[in-house]
Amino acid sequence: MSQRRHIYYWMALPAVLLFFVFHTLPALQGVFYSFTDSRGYGDWSFIGFDNYAELFRDPQIRESYRFTLLFAVVATIAANVLSLAIAVGLTSNVRFRGFLRGVYFLPAILATIVVGYIFNFLFANPLPEVGESLGFDTLSRNILGDPDLAWVGVVIVAVWQGCATTIVIYMAGLQTIPDEVREASLLDGASAWQRFWRITFPLLAPFFTINMVLSLKNFLMVFDQIVALTEGGPGTATQSISYQIYRDGFTGGEFAYQSANAVIYFLVIALISVVQLRFLRAREVSV
Repeated sequence: MSQRRHIYYWMALPAVLLFFVFHTLPALQGVFYSFTDSRGYGDWSFIGFDNYAELFRDPQIRESYRFTLLFAVVATIAANVLSLAIAVGLTSNVRFRGFLRGVYFLPAILATIVVGYIFNFLFANPLPEVGESLGFDTLSRNILGDPDLAWVGVVIVAVWQGCATTIVIYMAGLQTIPDEVREASLLDGASAWQRFWRITFPLLAPFFTINMVLSLKNFLMVFDQIVALTEGGPGTATQSISYQIYRDGFTGGEFAYQSANAVIYFLVIALISVVQLRFLRAREVSV
């Protein structure tokens, strides 16, 4: 038994080394450089917590966090409401159910950057023409060029692609609900809404927790959609934290400063995920 255990350790060692070299080590280097004035090249020196202190005084950083948090909350709610509605519909007696499952999962296998460029074309060309023909002033122009509406376009693309995975998870949860429970609720005369709210949704609590935590975490790290749709514009109206770290850190000469931003960014996501997980799991117990 001990010999077999050693074999398992040796089999896992290459994966552990690769993970450390390509993930853990760069992260530790980022933390190290966050205490310096490095521009990503040339000489550098230690400056302590100066970068972190400047982050809290930087209005552009605060605006990026405000946009990212607002975007993540709106997209998470929209994706889960839409995914749950679609999953419930697909588990009912619907024709071509298997085909529709494949169609709804299709966005998950498409490259996010490609999807973003496709929607960029749609927002810039066909949709304004449709809006103009229908007499809708809001849709008669490219919303990605409007500072007040550009974030809506990013939410639409992110939710469209993010729903693919959440739908599958909800469908897996719905299949765990015994048919006897549903039949008993029908015999008791419960309406469709009562069956969903009193039976289906409480039994989906663990799957709801998974989807909410994963969705919020993924939307907080929004990057590809920003690159393909707006590049943070118009101006800085849709500048997410991850895009700001990438742009200013690698091309703006703020390598150390944005490394500190990345450390704070990581801590914010970790804290939100832990709080969210504890709250939703407490809700599971109460249900």
